[in-house]
Amino acid sequence: MKNSEIKALNIEELNQRLAGEEEAYRKMKFAHAISPIENPMKIKETRRLIARLKTELTAKKLAK
Repeated sequence: MKNSEIKALNIEELNQRLAGEEEAYRKMKFAHAISPIENPMKIKETRRLIARLKTELTAKKLAK
């Protein structure tokens, strides 16, 4: 997800997307602990996406 797409989301959509990504991140970490996943860089990408979503959510809350 690109930054421009993240900025276009409203607060409700950001919260939903954040919850989904955090759940996917937990599942990926668990799967990787049991047996290595095919692309471990996906964990890093998901973690960074979560950080970008949280940053944008905070910025929108402060702007209100």
